[in-house]
Amino acid sequence: MTRKVARRWSADWINALPPRDRRALLDSLTDEDAALADWRFWAHDAQLPPDGDWRIWLFLGGRGAGKTRAGAEWIAQDVAWGRMGRVGLIGATMRDARAVMVEGESGLLGVVEGAVFEPSNNRVLWPSGAVATLLSAEEPDSFRGHQFDGVWGDEFCKWRAPQAALDMALMALRLGMRPRMLLTSTPRNIPALKALLAAPDVAVTRGRTADNDELPPDFVLAMQARYGATALGRQELDGELIADQDGALWRRGWIEVTRVRDMPDLERIVVAVDPPASSAGDECGIVVAGHRSVRESGSDQDKGTDGYVLADYSLGGLTPAGWAARVMQAYADFDADAIIAEANQGGDMVKSVLQQADANAPVKLVHASRGKITRAAPVAALYEAGRIHHAGLFAELEDQMCHYDGSKGAKSPDRMDALVWALADLFEGKRANPRIRKL
Repeated sequence: MTRKVARRWSADWINALPPRDRRALLDSLTDEDAALADWRFWAHDAQLPPDGDWRIWLFLGGRGAGKTRAGAEWIAQDVAWGRMGRVGLIGATMRDARAVMVEGESGLLGVVEGAVFEPSNNRVLWPSGAVATLLSAEEPDSFRGHQFDGVWGDEFCKWRAPQAALDMALMALRLGMRPRMLLTSTPRNIPALKALLAAPDVAVTRGRTADNDELPPDFVLAMQARYGATALGRQELDGELIADQDGALWRRGWIEVTRVRDMPDLERIVVAVDPPASSAGDECGIVVAGHRSVRESGSDQDKGTDGYVLADYSLGGLTPAGWAARVMQAYADFDADAIIAEANQGGDMVKSVLQQADANAPVKLVHASRGKITRAAPVAALYEAGRIHHAGLFAELEDQMCHYDGSKGAKSPDRMDALVWALADLFEGKRANPRIRKL
């Protein structure tokens, strides 16, 4: 089947036919028709490789829009046609590459008959001899030495250092006459994605969560009811690239330019918690952060303090005992010095719940006497000055930071609130005898 025919037989093309023509076409097909067993017959246009002379196909879509299936089918098809023999599979982590791209319900093992996965070697083998090697975007240097004629990178915007990993992947894409790459992702407003969208050799397709007829209708309705036309919904469901919110205190560029992979020794670490007002689905903001003094090179002169955001343990739908246990888990995981808890929603209760989980944990209660924007402004200024570093990618937290503008009706940014409490405490003053620890 030629590429032109594949486009004609897409589900989008069929659904766009007048009702009479569509019915006549479907009635003319039999169970024996090869088209009925062909992925290209059922796929939407966004899930099929675009026409044209592209080097990178960028498929941006909402949650459940069929991005993983599109990636697996593209690899399977081109291997079957002899266009690929050495494939790179890049996940945000090695665990993601295995659990989603290979073993997931829409992964390679589900669409390639006879394929064998070798976990110990991080590779998938085809009966034809083709090989797909699993790689982690967390370790771009591990791409060195590999050569591919096809690469599929999943959840590109979730990668810890997307531009660095993409650069190394492109250098490995050097086999065959037309080596190509597919990047599937829910979009986020990051410089690496914006650079891709502006590149001349990149072809873009877009899909929405609602486009996937295989999703449970209750799920789609619930997502639309909860997130609707909000910025988060437009990004996570409709696959739109959402710019920083006008009036928001943070800019994504500030976060990206100071993001780090390797952690220095830290002097103080705290876990901040913004307790939910109820257990009816509200998020409990739980953020871990630390700081260290920065000294002039070759001297003991204190140059200032840098802060580090280490983890986001936030979660919704927790009972008081549930979120208290999660706070204590973060406290133990990072050997923290203190727990900072907002006490506006019943201070004595908050402290009591936390101490029931661990009576020995030091709990400091803080009270919000000013609005969220006013309270967060000094912390945002630290980001603008380049003094705060995110040790990894915290997508939900960063989205709240760059979207919340304090407008009436805006959803409470529980993760952002916890972040502000943590960094406000860390920059309030340093201890006289800091305890140095390694992470």
